[in-house]
Amino acid sequence: MEKFTTVTAIAAPLPLMNVDTDMIIPKQFLRTIKRTGLGVNLFNDMRYDDAGNPLADFVLNKEPYTGAHILVAGENFGCGSSREHAPWALLDFGIRCVIAPSFADIFYNNCFKNGILPLTLPQADVDTIMKAAENKEEITVDLQDQSVKLQDGTDFSFEIDEFRRHCLLNGLDDIGLTLEKEDAITKYEAANRAEKPWLQQA
Repeated sequence: MEKFTTVTAIAAPLPLMNVDTDMIIPKQFLRTIKRTGLGVNLFNDMRYDDAGNPLADFVLNKEPYTGAHILVAGENFGCGSSREHAPWALLDFGIRCVIAPSFADIFYNNCFKNGILPLTLPQADVDTIMKAAENKEEITVDLQDQSVKLQDGTDFSFEIDEFRRHCLLNGLDDIGLTLEKEDAITKYEAANRAEKPWLQQA
């Protein structure tokens, strides 16, 4: 998993409440178990017409938001079904951070497991950041010092669980966390084989 330390980028404004996971990545794109290739269908039904042509008025089809790495959204982002394809699609598009007043719990947890920072801030702060995004300003999200900085110098601090912060800063998903204990696991398996040779397969 890619480390998350600091991201300075254009932020795409999506001032919608209750954006569910079917809106993020519709059900017809869930047939893959790969984490790549889903970005082109992110927000598919809002982003394209029935013929597959990009809709000019959707934010991710407009410059400079086509290269956005931060998404600013309304409350209860990621509600609906618990599909992990939703953060996969966001990450494949290039989104590393989603800023919103609140998130659905399962989506929130899935983001951390896939290298995305779901950042919760008070509505008033999100509104200010949304305006900066609408003005096409770059925004800096710094996980090291737990702050969001705007170009005019406005600075918002945020709280985050220390374990999740550690995992993002070090690029550790569940597999990475397990591999941190690789030496201990290897020693245990060697000792177990020595003590219980009858458990070994032929």
